Amino acid sequence: MNRAEILVGNAVSSLKGLPDGGVRTCVTSPPYWGLRDYGNDDQIGLEGSPSEFIESLCQVFDEVWRVLADDGTVWVNLGDSYAGASLSRASNNGRAGYGNPREGTFSRLGDGLKHKDLVGIPWRFAFAMQDRGWYLRQDIIWAKPNPMPESVTDRCTKSHEYIFLFSKQPKYFFDSEAIKEQATTTPTMRDRSIENYQQAYPGGRFSKGERMFGSDDLMKNKRSVWNVSVASFKDAHFAVYPPALIEPCIKAGSAEGDTVLDPFSGSGTTGEVALKLGRNYVGCELNPDYAKLSEKRITEALGMFAEVEVK
Repeated sequence: MNRAEILVGNAVSSLKGLPDGGVRTCVTSPPYWGLRDYGNDDQIGLEGSPSEFIESLCQVFDEVWRVLADDGTVWVNLGDSYAGASLSRASNNGRAGYGNPREGTFSRLGDGLKHKDLVGIPWRFAFAMQDRGWYLRQDIIWAKPNPMPESVTDRCTKSHEYIFLFSKQPKYFFDSEAIKEQATTTPTMRDRSIENYQQAYPGGRFSKGERMFGSDDLMKNKRSVWNVSVASFKDAHFAVYPPALIEPCIKAGSAEGDTVLDPFSGSGTTGEVALKLGRNYVGCELNPDYAKLSEKRITEALGMFAEVEVK
């Protein structure tokens, strides 16, 4: 039986209670800057500038470094925003600045940003992680076939986000076989000994003989653009990433029996997918209501095959 623990409280404080190196992979989607007010003084996302927001995030991942195995990986989904998008207090729908007496109106500015600038939060974060010693191994594009409509007339509708893959060292656990994709073409053979083959590439560039192009098992390495539709979770009033998006991260970054971490657990998507794949899970969640939602979600999805505890 696999186990899920959901730690209620500030992410940094919660992570400090975990042992060194006990997590094999971390898969998470932190709060986006200036998007939503979660109603807690310890929340991340309402900082006054991108640099303050990214420093808050990096302090969490400084602690993730300690609890992550030396050959572990971190997968971070992070969206972007445009500067100068002020949000009024006209309603109380949870968006940043709406009905929030502490913040009033929130405006995405600071750090020399101009009105309508694309802030570049994901890449600012990625470079900050590099500066702290992480290896930035890959940027993965989450391409959304069904993005949120936008009534813009001076740019394209945004239909992608990033997932960044980080590691602590150059060599790390990565199960590429677990996430291979179906090939669309059959393997072919090329005989480099035939007449005129070498002439097309002067200088004796290729050794003679046959070589197969493509895999004989009709599979191929997973590409770095992932087409995954946006999905909603009926019990959550906030955005959640779809299980299909993070399943490859967990499969590639861990083996059965390993522990998967999400320091921004939210509705528990990472936990549900991790346990379905035979992993254990540790999540950190600031809001106790969301932690209870995660407990309910994972319990209903796994039934007797999972033990879930909120601490």
